Amino acid sequence: MSDSNTIKFDVCIIGTGMAGMASALFAANRGLSTVQVGSTGEIMFASGFLDLLGVHPIEEKRSWDNPWEGIGELCKDIPDHPYARIEEQDVRAAFDEFLSFLQDAGLPYKRRNERNCLVITSLGTLKNTYCVPQTVWNGVEALETKKPCLLVDIRGFKGFSARQIAAALQGVWPDLRTARIFFPETEHMSEVYTEQMARALDSPQKREKLIAVVKPYVKDAQAVGMPAIFGMSRTSEVIADLSEGFGAPVFEIPTMPPSVSGVRLKEAFEERIPDKGVRLLSQGQVLSVHHGTDDYFVLDMGQETKERTIKARGIILASGRFLGKGLHADRKHIRETIFDLPVTQPPDRTLWHRKDFLDSRGHPINRAGLEIDDSFRPLDSTGHPAFKLLFAAGSILAHQDWMRMKCGSGLALATGFAAVQSFVSLCK
Repeated sequence: MSDSNTIKFDVCIIGTGMAGMASALFAANRGLSTVQVGSTGEIMFASGFLDLLGVHPIEEKRSWDNPWEGIGELCKDIPDHPYARIEEQDVRAAFDEFLSFLQDAGLPYKRRNERNCLVITSLGTLKNTYCVPQTVWNGVEALETKKPCLLVDIRGFKGFSARQIAAALQGVWPDLRTARIFFPETEHMSEVYTEQMARALDSPQKREKLIAVVKPYVKDAQAVGMPAIFGMSRTSEVIADLSEGFGAPVFEIPTMPPSVSGVRLKEAFEERIPDKGVRLLSQGQVLSVHHGTDDYFVLDMGQETKERTIKARGIILASGRFLGKGLHADRKHIRETIFDLPVTQPPDRTLWHRKDFLDSRGHPINRAGLEIDDSFRPLDSTGHPAFKLLFAAGSILAHQDWMRMKCGSGLALATGFAAVQSFVSLCK
């Protein structure tokens, strides 16, 4: 380092959403000195579900039981989709490595390797997904077998109604009962919040009190579903204790974001990624970046004025779309905010959206993003890689509509994995 405010790394990850976190993990696991910059608030909006591929084609709303078969069809139909640039074995390896990290962080996930599973949402709808937190898994199995089930909601907690969920699911899961309770020691409160309840349930004493409140309602139920409050750092203990106390397996239903499921992911990364050697600058903003004479990128960091300088051999741009501020839309066009890279987009703003807001095909703006080569390097206006060691990952990439295709987490993990692999290969 040239001075006390300049730090040198192999790779800088810009972005702290799912793609950024995964990229940082994969880079650190390969022995790369890694720094990650950006605000960590975005991942709090994650549902906790890890989608691989749920729907294709989106205009037909075709749902896939086997996501791997679905990806095969997707890649044939949309050859520029990011999945088409990644071998299936690498997508599988990305999930295995990511889930192993979460397991070690005390946040275990479950899946069936070759098929998606159905989960219920807080709206009472059914969602097709690939991996779910262990806290949700008993609900997956209960739904498959249509076991008699008790759904419990909590007085003072807004946006979650057991009665509404049961009514919406009546046609597919008729044997549902509901109950409404006070969370222990909140009887005097007009409003309660999931994060506070989850942290309270990390205490065995609070779990005993909740068991005493819910147990009389269980009766013949063979499963008990509740909003996502089953602890923050000791979820396995909470599930085991509540299941034993209720006399029936328990499961969570993720709530509207920002939810406990997203907070758990955020805290798992923030607490464990530094143990991997990653320097996490969680509120850092890239003010400017240029390519130095020594072939290192030079990034000036700070809030409004430069506070430190980072030098990195390579960069993985995982800054997201509009919410993550990786893309910005003005009155005329969409631009990439850090390097001013070309963004594939409709030629005119009037073509960004279709006339029907609920058009089954989605809106063209949803597929706007960066063009890349097979090494996941963003292309410049001439169609060549903008820089030898600049890569992109996640939702900033073009030709995908992750929300409607139900492939957001898979896209993040797989492209982060591919970008890191390409960096390692090109540095040899």
